[in-house]
Amino acid sequence: MPEIQKSKFDLEERTLKFARDCRAFVKRLPKSVSNIEDSKQLIRASGSVGANYIEANESFSRKDYYLRAKICRKEAKEARYWLKLVETGNNSHLEEERQRLIKEATELMHIFGAIISKQK
Repeated sequence: MPEIQKSKFDLEERTLKFARDCRAFVKRLPKSVSNIEDSKQLIRASGSVGANYIEANESFSRKDYYLRAKICRKEAKEARYWLKLVETGNNSHLEEERQRLIKEATELMHIFGAIISKQK
């Protein structure tokens, strides 16, 4: 597999894992009104990162690819925001997982930011 295809595959897998990990995290959160609403937003944003990356890889033009990459960065940033808002209920394991997911969202933001910079 050429290096470019492998890196695309790895990023597709990484964004899929991020979305799945966010879903698993949400299932373990305390069920408060705010957590339920914020979790819905987190699930949407985390899944949208990978979905838009797949769309970017299927784009017909550089302009469309650039736009989709920008959306990926925006959705990763939004997922990070919702991760910061949800309440872990003083559960140290959930708090550790939240911090790990925030770190991953931040890394995805930087990856897509680098992709965007290279497209300019």
